[in-house]
Amino acid sequence: MTEKNQPRSRLDTPRGSRGLRWQFDVEAAGRASESIARFLGTGRYLLIQTVIVVVWILLNVFAVRLQWDPYPFILLNLAFSTQAAYAAPLILLAQNRQENRDRVSLEEDRSRAAQTKADTEFLARELAALRIAIGEVATRDYLRRELDDLRTELAALQRLDGGDRGDGGYRGEGGPGHGSAKSRSSRK
Repeated sequence: MTEKNQPRSRLDTPRGSRGLRWQFDVEAAGRASESIARFLGTGRYLLIQTVIVVVWILLNVFAVRLQWDPYPFILLNLAFSTQAAYAAPLILLAQNRQENRDRVSLEEDRSRAAQTKADTEFLARELAALRIAIGEVATRDYLRRELDDLRTELAALQRLDGGDRGDGGYRGEGGPGHGSAKSRSSRK
């Protein structure tokens, strides 16, 4: 079977080119137009062009034997027209490419700013939730004060109850008042 008669193995893969085709790389043309436009906007280019024009005019006015473009300078005018005809579209193409890059960059900046804003808002909500949660959690100092208050109340109750009983108000092993306050604090 020849290649034309063979079925393609994949539908998502295009066939090869059938003949010689001239391929045009758009990116290469765009890069070339940008470099030309960049050069046309320099002082170096203006200086070179000025020197060429002055030499052109001087040679065509004063060197009678070398006159290739006599006084109305029609050939020079044609050269300027050709230069303008090519320079303007090249500059516009370079500006369009720069505009596209700026647009893409702006879209990326916007999405990055939106993501940063969303992250900041999320972190602010999380921080607020943590502050609320910390406000509701009993701190170590608060628990110490409460335990000290309970010890004071327990000691006062023991003093009141201690006069009636000989065991100091304790009900023995495993009771709620087991051990002294001093021994409980040493167990920590």
